[in-house]
Amino acid sequence: MPKLLTRGARLVLNTLLPPTCAACGTEVMTEGAFCGTCFQAARRIVAPCCHRCGVPLENEGLGGTQNCCAACQAHPPLWRAARAAFVYDAWSRRLILPLKYSYHTENAAVLARQMAASGEELLKNATVVVPVPLYRTRLWKRRYNQAALMAQAISRLAGLPCVVDALQRVRPTRALARLSAGEREQEMEQAVRVRKGRDVRIQGQAVLLVDDVLTTGSTATACTAALMKAGAASVDILVAARTGRVDEQNPRFVQE
Repeated sequence: MPKLLTRGARLVLNTLLPPTCAACGTEVMTEGAFCGTCFQAARRIVAPCCHRCGVPLENEGLGGTQNCCAACQAHPPLWRAARAAFVYDAWSRRLILPLKYSYHTENAAVLARQMAASGEELLKNATVVVPVPLYRTRLWKRRYNQAALMAQAISRLAGLPCVVDALQRVRPTRALARLSAGEREQEMEQAVRVRKGRDVRIQGQAVLLVDDVLTTGSTATACTAALMKAGAASVDILVAARTGRVDEQNPRFVQE
C-alpha cells in the first residue's frame, strides 16, 4: 500500500511539475533522466580505460595486458582500482558544480545512478562506502558534503553500509584546482585521518571511496593512506568525473 501511494503521489507531482533533464532543464519523461541532446553529448567513460586510475584510453593497446595506463604502470596508485562515470568537461561540470556550490543537492542522486552503473564491478567487491571529507569550516559554509550525498545514494542503490564520517580532514587545505600535481600532493600530506572510533568500521573492509572529481589523485591518495593505516583490506575509488590527462595516451580528451 505505501508503494502504491508513493507512485500515485509521484504521478500527481510529475503532472503538476513535469520532470526536467538533469543537465539542461528540458522537459523529459522520467525524473533524473537526460534529454536526447544531453544524453548524446555526455562523454561517458567506458572501456577502454585504465583499471587503476579510470582515465580513458584511446585504444585497448595502450592499456597493455594489465589494462593499465603507462603512468600507473610507472607509478602505481596507492588504491586498487578507480572508475568514473564521465569525463570532466563542460558538460559534466553542469551537473557537478551546481551540486558542489549552488545547493542543487538533487544532482547527487542523478550522478550516483551513473556512478553505480560505471562502477558496477567495484560495487560487487566493496563492503562499505566512505566519502571524501570536507574540513569543518568548509562544511559549515557549504552546509553539506557533496561526496557524502553521493556516497549515501550509492550505498542505497548497492545495498551497502555507508560510514559518512569515517574520514576527517584534520587541517584546512587550499583549494586544489589551481595547484600543480606536486603542490596538491604537498597540500594533502597528513591532512586526512580516520575519525577516532571509526577504525572498527574500516578494519578488514573493502572500502569504496566516493568523490566528485578525480584529477591528480592527491586527495584520493591521502584518504587511501588513512584508510589503509586504519586496517582497510583494500580501497577502490568511484567518482562522478575523471579529468582526461593530456598526454600521448589520451589525445582526444583535452581538458577544457
